[in-house]
Amino acid sequence: MADAVTPRALDIAARRWFCMLPAATRLSLRGKAPAQAAAGAAFGAAFAETACRAVTLGERAALWLGPDEQLLLAPQAESGALTQALHSALAGHAHALVDISHRQVALELRGPQGAWLLGAACPLDLDPSVFPVGMCTRTVFAKAEIVLWRKAPEVFHVEVSRSFTHYVVALLDEIARELPGG
Repeated sequence: MADAVTPRALDIAARRWFCMLPAATRLSLRGKAPAQAAAGAAFGAAFAETACRAVTLGERAALWLGPDEQLLLAPQAESGALTQALHSALAGHAHALVDISHRQVALELRGPQGAWLLGAACPLDLDPSVFPVGMCTRTVFAKAEIVLWRKAPEVFHVEVSRSFTHYVVALLDEIARELPGG
Protein backbone atom coordinates (compact mmCIF):
# COMPACT_ATOMS: atom_id res chain seq x y z
CA MET A 1 0.00 0.00 0.00
CA ALA A 2 1.33 3.43 -0.89
CA ASP A 3 2.16 5.86 1.88
CA ALA A 4 0.15 9.04 2.12
CA VAL A 5 1.89 12.10 0.76
CA THR A 6 2.74 14.55 3.49
CA PRO A 7 2.90 18.14 2.27
CA ARG A 8 6.26 19.73 2.94
CA ALA A 9 6.55 23.36 3.84
CA LEU A 10 8.36 25.40 1.22
CA ASP A 11 11.30 27.39 2.48
CA ILE A 12 10.19 30.83 1.29
CA ALA A 13 10.80 33.78 3.56
CA ALA A 14 7.92 36.15 4.26
CA ARG A 15 8.04 39.62 2.78
CA ARG A 16 6.47 42.75 4.20
CA TRP A 17 3.59 42.30 1.74
CA PHE A 18 3.08 38.53 1.69
CA CYS A 19 3.57 35.31 3.62
CA MET A 20 3.22 31.60 2.94
CA LEU A 21 0.25 30.08 4.72
CA PRO A 22 0.56 26.86 6.74
CA ALA A 23 -0.17 23.49 5.18
CA ALA A 24 -3.91 22.89 4.89
CA THR A 25 -6.46 20.34 3.84
CA ARG A 26 -7.58 21.01 0.27
CA LEU A 27 -10.39 18.98 -1.23
CA SER A 28 -11.74 19.32 -4.74
CA LEU A 29 -15.44 18.47 -4.81
CA ARG A 30 -17.38 17.97 -8.03
CA GLY A 31 -21.07 17.16 -7.98
CA LYS A 32 -24.54 18.44 -8.80
CA ALA A 33 -26.78 20.33 -6.36
CA PRO A 34 -27.89 17.31 -4.24
CA ALA A 35 -24.28 16.23 -3.69
CA GLN A 36 -23.22 19.78 -2.89
CA ALA A 37 -26.07 20.20 -0.41
CA ALA A 38 -25.09 16.97 1.36
CA ALA A 39 -21.42 17.97 1.38
CA GLY A 40 -22.26 21.46 2.65
CA ALA A 41 -24.14 19.98 5.60
CA ALA A 42 -21.14 17.77 6.45
CA PHE A 43 -18.75 20.69 5.93
CA GLY A 44 -20.75 22.83 8.35
CA ALA A 45 -22.02 25.52 5.98
CA ALA A 46 -24.13 25.67 2.85
CA PHE A 47 -22.01 26.42 -0.20
CA ALA A 48 -22.36 29.71 -2.08
CA GLU A 49 -25.17 29.84 -4.60
CA THR A 50 -23.66 32.88 -6.30
CA ALA A 51 -20.90 32.29 -8.82
CA CYS A 52 -17.32 32.92 -7.75
CA ARG A 53 -18.03 33.46 -4.06
CA ALA A 54 -16.48 31.94 -0.96
CA VAL A 55 -18.29 30.84 2.17
CA THR A 56 -16.33 30.67 5.41
CA LEU A 57 -16.99 28.94 8.70
CA GLY A 58 -14.23 29.60 11.20
CA GLU A 59 -11.02 28.35 9.57
CA ARG A 60 -12.92 26.44 6.89
CA ALA A 61 -13.77 27.86 3.48
CA ALA A 62 -15.66 26.63 0.43
CA LEU A 63 -14.73 28.41 -2.79
CA TRP A 64 -17.16 28.27 -5.74
CA LEU A 65 -15.00 27.47 -8.79
CA GLY A 66 -17.75 26.27 -11.10
CA PRO A 67 -21.43 25.33 -11.15
CA ASP A 68 -20.53 21.86 -9.89
CA GLU A 69 -17.10 22.51 -8.36
CA GLN A 70 -16.01 23.61 -4.89
CA LEU A 71 -12.52 23.97 -3.43
CA LEU A 72 -12.80 23.08 0.26
CA LEU A 73 -10.12 24.45 2.58
CA ALA A 74 -9.66 23.47 6.23
CA PRO A 75 -6.85 23.19 8.78
CA GLN A 76 -4.54 20.25 8.12
CA ALA A 77 -5.44 18.72 11.50
CA GLU A 78 -9.06 18.31 10.34
CA SER A 79 -8.17 16.30 7.23
CA GLY A 80 -9.12 12.81 8.38
CA ALA A 81 -12.34 13.69 10.17
CA LEU A 82 -13.50 16.09 7.46
CA THR A 83 -12.80 13.66 4.63
CA GLN A 84 -14.59 10.86 6.45
CA ALA A 85 -17.61 13.08 7.19
CA LEU A 86 -17.80 14.15 3.55
CA HIS A 87 -17.52 10.57 2.25
CA SER A 88 -20.34 9.51 4.58
CA ALA A 89 -22.55 12.44 3.58
CA LEU A 90 -21.92 11.87 -0.12
CA ALA A 91 -22.74 8.16 -0.10
CA GLY A 92 -25.40 7.58 -2.74
CA HIS A 93 -24.67 10.85 -4.57
CA ALA A 94 -22.79 11.04 -7.86
CA HIS A 95 -19.66 13.03 -7.03
CA ALA A 96 -15.88 13.23 -7.10
CA LEU A 97 -14.01 14.16 -3.92
CA VAL A 98 -10.24 14.39 -4.36
CA ASP A 99 -7.64 15.36 -1.77
CA ILE A 100 -5.32 17.86 -3.46
CA SER A 101 -3.55 18.99 -0.28
CA HIS A 102 -0.16 17.89 -1.60
CA ARG A 103 -0.59 19.64 -4.95
CA GLN A 104 -1.08 23.24 -3.89
CA VAL A 105 0.23 25.78 -1.44
CA ALA A 106 -1.21 29.11 -0.42
CA LEU A 107 0.21 32.54 0.09
CA GLU A 108 -1.44 35.67 1.37
CA LEU A 109 -0.86 39.19 0.11
CA ARG A 110 -1.68 41.91 2.62
CA GLY A 111 -1.77 45.65 2.42
CA PRO A 112 -2.75 48.38 0.00
CA GLN A 113 -0.22 47.18 -2.59
CA GLY A 114 -1.70 43.65 -2.86
CA ALA A 115 -4.10 44.38 -5.72
CA TRP A 116 -1.40 46.35 -7.55
CA LEU A 117 1.14 43.52 -7.23
CA LEU A 118 -1.36 40.93 -8.47
CA GLY A 119 -2.68 43.19 -11.21
CA ALA A 120 0.75 43.46 -12.78
CA ALA A 121 0.51 39.85 -14.03
CA CYS A 122 -3.16 38.90 -13.58
CA PRO A 123 -5.70 39.84 -16.28
CA LEU A 124 -8.55 40.45 -13.82
CA ASP A 125 -9.80 43.86 -12.76
CA LEU A 126 -9.13 43.73 -9.01
CA ASP A 127 -10.90 46.98 -8.16
CA PRO A 128 -13.15 46.31 -5.13
CA SER A 129 -16.21 47.37 -7.14
CA VAL A 130 -15.53 44.54 -9.60
CA PHE A 131 -13.72 41.99 -7.41
CA PRO A 132 -15.24 42.52 -3.95
CA VAL A 133 -14.48 40.87 -0.62
CA GLY A 134 -15.60 37.25 -0.74
CA MET A 135 -15.06 36.83 -4.47
CA CYS A 136 -12.91 33.96 -5.71
CA THR A 137 -11.99 32.56 -9.09
CA ARG A 138 -9.53 30.45 -11.00
CA THR A 139 -7.28 32.68 -13.12
CA VAL A 140 -3.65 33.11 -14.16
CA PHE A 141 -0.74 35.02 -12.72
CA ALA A 142 1.59 35.40 -15.71
CA LYS A 143 1.98 31.75 -16.79
CA ALA A 144 0.83 30.11 -13.55
CA GLU A 145 -2.74 29.03 -12.90
CA ILE A 146 -3.93 30.27 -9.52
CA VAL A 147 -7.09 30.43 -7.45
CA LEU A 148 -7.53 33.99 -6.20
CA TRP A 149 -9.78 34.91 -3.28
CA ARG A 150 -10.25 38.37 -1.79
CA LYS A 151 -10.68 37.71 1.94
CA ALA A 152 -10.72 41.34 3.07
CA PRO A 153 -10.34 44.75 1.37
CA GLU A 154 -6.54 44.46 1.46
CA VAL A 155 -6.06 40.69 1.87
CA PHE A 156 -5.76 38.23 -1.04
CA HIS A 157 -5.46 34.46 -0.65
CA VAL A 158 -3.63 32.82 -3.57
CA GLU A 159 -3.68 29.05 -4.17
CA VAL A 160 -0.89 27.98 -6.51
CA SER A 161 0.49 24.67 -7.71
CA ARG A 162 3.45 23.69 -5.57
CA SER A 163 5.66 23.45 -8.65
CA PHE A 164 4.90 27.08 -9.62
CA THR A 165 5.36 28.62 -6.18
CA HIS A 166 8.95 29.77 -6.64
CA TYR A 167 8.06 31.23 -10.05
CA VAL A 168 5.11 33.18 -8.61
CA VAL A 169 7.13 34.44 -5.64
CA ALA A 170 10.07 35.47 -7.86
CA LEU A 171 7.71 37.34 -10.16
CA LEU A 172 6.03 39.08 -7.22
CA ASP A 173 9.51 40.06 -5.95
CA GLU A 174 10.36 41.49 -9.35
CA ILE A 175 7.10 43.44 -9.51
CA ALA A 176 7.60 44.69 -5.94
CA ARG A 177 10.86 46.35 -6.97
CA GLU A 178 8.62 49.07 -8.41
CA LEU A 179 7.11 49.80 -5.00
CA PRO A 180 8.50 52.71 -2.97
CA GLY A 181 11.25 51.22 -0.84
CA GLY A 182 11.13 48.17 -3.20
